[in-house]
Amino acid sequence: MAKVKKPKYKLLHQYYKYTGFYSFIWEGIRKAIIPTALIVGVLFYVNYKVINLNEGLIYITKNFSDFFIFSVFLASETILGLIPPDIFIAWTKNTDSPLLYLAILAFLSYLGGVLAYFIGMGIAAIPSVNKYLYGKMTKHIINMQKWGGFLIAVGALLPLPFAIACLAAGMINFSRKHFFLFALLRFGRFIIYGFVIYSALS
Repeated sequence: MAKVKKPKYKLLHQYYKYTGFYSFIWEGIRKAIIPTALIVGVLFYVNYKVINLNEGLIYITKNFSDFFIFSVFLASETILGLIPPDIFIAWTKNTDSPLLYLAILAFLSYLGGVLAYFIGMGIAAIPSVNKYLYGKMTKHIINMQKWGGFLIAVGALLPLPFAIACLAAGMINFSRKHFFLFALLRFGRFIIYGFVIYSALS
């Protein structure tokens, strides 16, 4: 009797289950829930009980050029996501064209991921630097080798280290075409967080 071949989606589910992908995602979400809730909670509290955040954001808008703020954001999104993007999303709320500025942030975040990817490829070409960073990022690189595009997608959508995932993808020479495609999900994160943060500041 011929052995029934399992559907591809079942094989993928089995693979991700056995390699710990689901537990990794849950752990990442669990760790991110508290900081994210705190940020949103602080925004609500400060805005209603301490100072009007809208006035503070207007001050930033008036005293710093758009180019400067966008440049700082791009640098942060390229270099390991040093500054939470939520702060910049809140800033767009008080610009002349909030949705346009939010779209620009989303594009710059995507671009930052692309730059991190190419930086990773450049690092892979320098043996001494690659060896050093591989030791520092062993867990991320092993996870990228196991889960590839799904890890990029998760990093793009959830409050997980997107730039690190992109850097690791470049270091293992992950398919460019698939990287560019999965990373597009980054735009979805800004739509969701934009809605939440705009509501908190309304």
